[in-house]
Amino acid sequence: MTSLPPSVTTDAPSLLETIDALVSANRTHRDAEVERRLVRARHEAFVELDRSGLEPADAELGPEVPEVVDRDDLTPHALHSGILRHGSLHVRGVVPEHRVAELVDGIDRAIAGRDAFDGGADREETTPWFEPFRPHRSYPSIMNRQLWNRRKWVREAGGVWAADSPRMLFELFETLDEVGLRDVITGYLGERPALAVDKCTLRRVPLDTSTDWHQDGAFLGSGIKTVNMWLSLSHCGRDAPGLDIVPARLDRIVETGTEGAAFSWSVGRGVVDRVAAATSAVRRPVFEPGDVLFFDDLFLHRTAIDPAMQRERYAIESWFFAPSAYPEQYVPLVF
Repeated sequence: MTSLPPSVTTDAPSLLETIDALVSANRTHRDAEVERRLVRARHEAFVELDRSGLEPADAELGPEVPEVVDRDDLTPHALHSGILRHGSLHVRGVVPEHRVAELVDGIDRAIAGRDAFDGGADREETTPWFEPFRPHRSYPSIMNRQLWNRRKWVREAGGVWAADSPRMLFELFETLDEVGLRDVITGYLGERPALAVDKCTLRRVPLDTSTDWHQDGAFLGSGIKTVNMWLSLSHCGRDAPGLDIVPARLDRIVETGTEGAAFSWSVGRGVVDRVAAATSAVRRPVFEPGDVLFFDDLFLHRTAIDPAMQRERYAIESWFFAPSAYPEQYVPLVF
């Protein structure tokens, strides 16, 4: 479990109550300063979360759940069963069309703000669409340096962290509340979820992006309880990059760094072929705008790219963690 900074001393309400008040105010009128304060409050409120590690309400495997379900069939039990039976759960039509369009526009604005900031624009010129996040001063300075280094990698992969875009972090959480995903994810984890600053990413993936097979558990660490929400905001898998997946539940981290793997934590194609032969064939699902794919840290996948694709992919990837088993190397945000 993570080493936590001391709680920020205030005369009144708790930081969790402050989050609720700021969200309510920003729903009435979008305000850049309120959104900036919300990012800070969500970061600093992690110390107030219940971290007793209650069991999820739907821990039993239960009846068969297909690999693909409609939004009306998504429950904490369906999510649990889908991941344990198939390695993932594809949910169609989660986010409505008008919200998809707003999120796509927001990703473009966040990337433009990031580019302007990198070009010398002042923070006040790029907020609320881009403002680099800094951890609370009680965190070791090395964590802030690590975040700056990881930003470069995320940028090269066509991404911006939601925590670096106060407006988009607010709009993302509002969207998840509106479509009922807060209750589903909370029910699945059994706790109010927390995210990690650098594991909640707004993506506009270019056609020349690099790709390699991996399980996120290879670098998230052991002993965690987590679920990833991969939200498609464009047609993916045919004319835009999607995901290649091994649609099976794995019970371990497979061999990494061998047989042509590009990184020490990624999986070579020979290993993928053996795993797929023993479980299920490699698959490339087709996603519509507003679809969601849920999976956990053992899921074997990669970005799907081929020369026939002609459009960039818009998506948002968010890892939600149970606070009782939060990975110590990441900087938290309260959902």
